[in-house]
Amino acid sequence: MAPLIIIAAVVLFALVTAARTIRIIPQARAGVVERLGRYSRTLEPGLTIVTPFIDRVKPLIDLREQVVNFSPQSVITDDNVVVAIETVIYFTINDARSATYEIANPLQGIEQLTVTTLRNVIGGLTLEATLTARENVNDQLRTVLDEATGKWGIRVNRVEIKSVDPPQDIRAAMEKQMRAERDRRAAILMAEGSKQAQILTAEGEKQAAVLKAEGARSAAILRAEGEAKAIDTVFRAIHEGRPDPELLSYQYLQMLPQLAQGDSNKVFVIPSEFASALGGIGEAFSRRAADAGGDGGGHPPAAPAVGPAGHPGALGTGEPPQGATPPGLA
Repeated sequence: MAPLIIIAAVVLFALVTAARTIRIIPQARAGVVERLGRYSRTLEPGLTIVTPFIDRVKPLIDLREQVVNFSPQSVITDDNVVVAIETVIYFTINDARSATYEIANPLQGIEQLTVTTLRNVIGGLTLEATLTARENVNDQLRTVLDEATGKWGIRVNRVEIKSVDPPQDIRAAMEKQMRAERDRRAAILMAEGSKQAQILTAEGEKQAAVLKAEGARSAAILRAEGEAKAIDTVFRAIHEGRPDPELLSYQYLQMLPQLAQGDSNKVFVIPSEFASALGGIGEAFSRRAADAGGDGGGHPPAAPAVGPAGHPGALGTGEPPQGATPPGLA
């Protein structure tokens, strides 16, 4: 019985010794080894052997990038507005020995350093600058935290302001201001649109008026050219036909009724050439009567009677003497 107990104790001791001697370090982890209470070395990932009962391996340290979200902190801005700012820190432990022996609680140290740095940075900015210049605040926080945590074996990669919450009354005032600003921009855009529409309408009307004027000018030119050609044609036809004065006088008398037409014509003024035209017609009739009397000895044709307002009427029955002006034409 006693030998079995001794054998079991030896086996148990061997197993415990092997467990304390052989250690496996996972990837992205680091182990700090203390020999007799003092720092000895840092274990790298993989299989490693330590001296049992002399070396002690402290809890493994995670070397991956870690994210810590800190609770909102009350900060006073330069314009005396209390805001609650929530931050997020991204950091990496790059020295396991410093992270183990330089600071007792790295997360608490980073949080307190973030709060104090945040108050220093935000204290020099107004509320509007805090809300609009987050990138600058993030860069300043990262620079300060990285310098302070360097001796702890910690590298701060990024610092992000997650939220900035002003008081409720300040938020309501900001919403009113934003609404007023949007209304102002909308009014400006509407005014600019109306102005542009009026300008475009005026430009269109101007171009339309110019085109109409050009069309009217072209039409007037063509009309004038047509009338000039017509007058020239009539003039050539008259001169080529060689009309006698009696025909011209007769055509003149035929045009007088057309001159008197129209509802607005109340008074018709007989031109001075009217008497000469009638005289020419009378002379023509006198010559024809004389020619007819000399040839056949008959009676000469009667002179035409002139109606009111210079219109030639029916022929008269009297026989005017030769060479004399017909009755009523003197």
